[in-house]
Amino acid sequence: MNLHLWLLLVYSVGLVLLGLWIGRRVRTSGDFFVAGRRLGPGLLFATLVAANIGAGSTVGAAGLGYRDGLSAWWWVGSAAIGSVVLAFTVGPRIRREAERHGLHTVGDFLEHRYGRAVRGIVAALLWVGTLAILAGQLVALAWVLEVVAGVPKLFGCLIGGLVMTTYFTAGGLLTSAWVNLVQLVVMLLGFALALPLAVGHAGGWDAVQAATPGGAFWSPWKGGASGWNYLALLGPAFVISPGLLQKIYGARDDRTVRLGVGANALVLFAFAFVPPLLGIVARALHPGLANHELALPTILMYDLPPLLGSLGLAAVVSAEVSSADAILFMLSTSLSQDLYRRFVDPGASDARVLGVARWAAVAGGALGVLLAIVSPTVIGALSIFYTLLGVCLFVPVVAGLYVRRVGTAEALAAIAAGVSLMLATHLATGGRGFGVLSPALVGLAAAGLACALVAAGRRAYDRRPEAP
Repeated sequence: MNLHLWLLLVYSVGLVLLGLWIGRRVRTSGDFFVAGRRLGPGLLFATLVAANIGAGSTVGAAGLGYRDGLSAWWWVGSAAIGSVVLAFTVGPRIRREAERHGLHTVGDFLEHRYGRAVRGIVAALLWVGTLAILAGQLVALAWVLEVVAGVPKLFGCLIGGLVMTTYFTAGGLLTSAWVNLVQLVVMLLGFALALPLAVGHAGGWDAVQAATPGGAFWSPWKGGASGWNYLALLGPAFVISPGLLQKIYGARDDRTVRLGVGANALVLFAFAFVPPLLGIVARALHPGLANHELALPTILMYDLPPLLGSLGLAAVVSAEVSSADAILFMLSTSLSQDLYRRFVDPGASDARVLGVARWAAVAGGALGVLLAIVSPTVIGALSIFYTLLGVCLFVPVVAGLYVRRVGTAEALAAIAAGVSLMLATHLATGGRGFGVLSPALVGLAAAGLACALVAAGRRAYDRRPEAP
């Protein structure tokens, strides 16, 4: 067994033990779901950055940089733009709603605003999409283990699923917040050291540029399939993601939301350059990789000193596992609170709901592992989630917070039109869309238009003259 694998195993066991130790403090569903609404700016910042820097932001973005060049910045940069909107508009407003009405999940908000039907439909849709993003995190972790130790993808997915399911199930948001703080330190330190060392190993930026394609490969706007088009796919998802909003529910006040989420956005803006640049360096050093998503683990394994390479690999593992636990958070709270407590056993005790949440995390982890085993790429799996999330939730959540007259009919119309036209566009064009109109953008536009048309029709109906 090599040094890299030993250090990764020790680090993973440490995360599990820390999670189990903190999980002893979790006694109620409120602790599990919203950490007792006592997260300060530091913990909120740490758990958000750790959730947002995951498989797509590291292994996926480096793979895009290897394939498409500098325009891969937009994969994480779009998340940063969405986070700015979340910090100063939707975030503080929905936190106040959650505290005022005792809400624990985004499903609670949807039912409070629109009724049971919207809650049930969204919960079912998000379970499908959320499993896809969980699979993406585990695929990335499997790529790391494959490069480090030749571990087959099947076993890599199983190992990753076991680590994140164990520590998250112990304590939910409270456990995640503290474990994420450790992961964040390792993650940022590892990547901060990896980039300059990798560039130096390649002979400097002049040597990197000479060994990579020119032209659009170095364009910050568009190169290959990457570029500003990711903004429509990812920006809305990072404004209304249930996993992020439910972390914000745990904030103690609005100032915490603005500081914690805003600082998270600043980190994402800067971090967005790092994985694509590492992917570009990997293109210069290893131009013949059969799978572009192996770019990041390859450069960390073979082009850095062993201890620093292990730190970088631990940073990647931190990114994948911390995002995976955020996804388990969405899955477990959605099933226990949005489906079980609301539709199966409305009179369930707090202890019963907490137990269901933990078993839901185990079930979600197992299903995510199965989907990861059959998923070919990280980005492919994540794109399913982000598209469905933005199209399904953006209009109902934002309109529900800011437009008083929008009701159940408008929300249902937005969901139906957005998801239907997004799927139709994806199938008709093979996922390419119509020029600048990606399937995600078509779905968002259809959702907004359907909501507006139904609202206008309802106002016209309400203003009609009474029959004599």
